[in-house]
Amino acid sequence: MELDTLDHVGINVADVERSIRWYHDVLGLRRAHQDVWDSFPAVMEANGTGVALFQKDHAPLEPPIRDPDDMSHIGFRTSRDGLDRARQEVRARGIEVHEGDYTVAWSIYFLDPDGHEIEITTYDPPR
Repeated sequence: MELDTLDHVGINVADVERSIRWYHDVLGLRRAHQDVWDSFPAVMEANGTGVALFQKDHAPLEPPIRDPDDMSHIGFRTSRDGLDRARQEVRARGIEVHEGDYTVAWSIYFLDPDGHEIEITTYDPPR
């Protein structure tokens, strides 16, 4: 088997339009393939890697309480400057941010409107 890269992660959301706005406004992702697929799925991407948003009937509109032992998340890579700017931008939106220092990687974590954990990470060392 020969793989090139991760294409997308598919997630269920309670309100596709709300999630489209959130992934665009907060993460800066762009819609892909809307002219062909319309809203099913709604694919939001950056540099060829995306998140496919699927409407889930009867999904709660309020984010669930996150289990601290649940390691599922969606991780995006950026530069050191990109991580620093992302931290500031997310906090400015009033979104709670947690941080992780993993010796060779540094990350911030926060939740999307459906309680999916988003990680933004860099492998560029602090200055």
